[in-house]
Amino acid sequence: MDKHLTHPIFAIVSEEAAKLNIDAYVIGGFVRDSILGRPCKDIDIVAICHDATVKTVGIVLAEAVAKRTRAHVHVFKNFGTAQVKLDDWDVEFVGARKESYSRDSRKPIVEDGSLKDDQDRRDFTINALAISLNKNNYGEMLDPFDGISDIENKIIRTPLNPDITYSDDPLRMMRAIRFATQLNYTIEKNSFDSISNNKERIKIVSKERIIDELNKIVAAKVPSVGFKLLFDSGLLQLIFPEMCLLQGVDVIKGHAHKDNFYHTLQVLDNACTRSENLWLRWAAILHDIAKPATKRYEEGHGWTFHGHEDRGARMVPKIFTNLKLPLDAKMKYVQKLVQLHLRPIVLASEIVTDSAIRRLLFDAGDDIDDLMILCESDITSKQEARVKRYLNNFELVRTKLKEIEEKDNIRNWQPPVTGEDIMKAFNISPNIQVGNIKTVIREAILDGEISNDRKAAWEIMIKAGEKEGLKIVLGFENPNPIELPFRKNSSNI
Repeated sequence: MDKHLTHPIFAIVSEEAAKLNIDAYVIGGFVRDSILGRPCKDIDIVAICHDATVKTVGIVLAEAVAKRTRAHVHVFKNFGTAQVKLDDWDVEFVGARKESYSRDSRKPIVEDGSLKDDQDRRDFTINALAISLNKNNYGEMLDPFDGISDIENKIIRTPLNPDITYSDDPLRMMRAIRFATQLNYTIEKNSFDSISNNKERIKIVSKERIIDELNKIVAAKVPSVGFKLLFDSGLLQLIFPEMCLLQGVDVIKGHAHKDNFYHTLQVLDNACTRSENLWLRWAAILHDIAKPATKRYEEGHGWTFHGHEDRGARMVPKIFTNLKLPLDAKMKYVQKLVQLHLRPIVLASEIVTDSAIRRLLFDAGDDIDDLMILCESDITSKQEARVKRYLNNFELVRTKLKEIEEKDNIRNWQPPVTGEDIMKAFNISPNIQVGNIKTVIREAILDGEISNDRKAAWEIMIKAGEKEGLKIVLGFENPNPIELPFRKNSSNI
């Protein structure tokens, strides 16, 4: 048996295809990944029937295989495809196709075709490889474009003229860069030049499809490879212009700032060595996004970017909206990390006070560990001594964070005295005084003036209420008050 066809499904497809007088081939990603030794449980089968009256040959073969394996088959009649799921394997069946495109759409006009037609329409030579499942040449590799050599030489190349390949379906430009990033391959020069020449065609691709490819680049082991290719090709300027504004260095009176585009890519790569969290990686991408807008040259001081963390946090929702990223808790998480990313750096360069640590824990909550990863990743100086000093200081901050959390339980802090407690204790309705008292309690705890417990907070509440002109209701003088009726519009308000 062919070394790439060890799963029993291939023999079953071969046998059922023979019964139906259908030629069948494994094609695309499964073949590529098998050669690369990468795990892959998505199998694409191309089916060809020599009976011209059979128009849904992929579906016919899929139904026969599903019946044989007692598996469920999902039929997609509009696309002439079908999918059979076997445990955690997905096997998709489709008839061989040839495609043609109109200028204003990446959706092809599809016709029945031969195996050659089907391989011709593939995006890259490494994805045009096929293995026969037919009895007469079972296991034979069919490689019309020398894709195996491209795998050996780590090259991304289109089977046909790249201008036609990329113009027909501009998403392939993103896919070329994504594969180059994931596999650490080089895009062949003619193919890369064609991406640059056809970059404007990306405008006909939906933002949802673009962000899907971009997220795969972000999720790669070294995503900076992809971002550099996107920038050098001109694609990044079209799909993510805010990031491109980071590129470049200004010099005034001999003072230059660092190139924040390449700094951001280094921070991103650093974060990737510490975490696989996609949204932490997006926080790395966006942590300095407002530096172009806040850049100033100050005489006697040099370049400043005052407030870039605040402005950057305010930019996050619009960027997520434009890129079609989710506007939910993931966006809020990224926004929080962008907002807070300077705080641990300040702590690492100064004397760390308990109060500062409490406030950092209070603001970061459960995201404190990811925030520390982002901040450690943000140290990109070429001066080893400086990097070592900062990282050592960050270790001190981490130790202090742990000590304060164990002692004061500030992470995801919940007030020991609630707004409802305050209203009942002073017999008042919701108003600004309630908020003022809650703020006094919170600040006293964060400053370390009182411990984070109900008794201490209750005493501060009474004092804060008195300053607001309020009187405690009889029986509410202690931290565990008896339940008394809540009377609105009481004379003590």
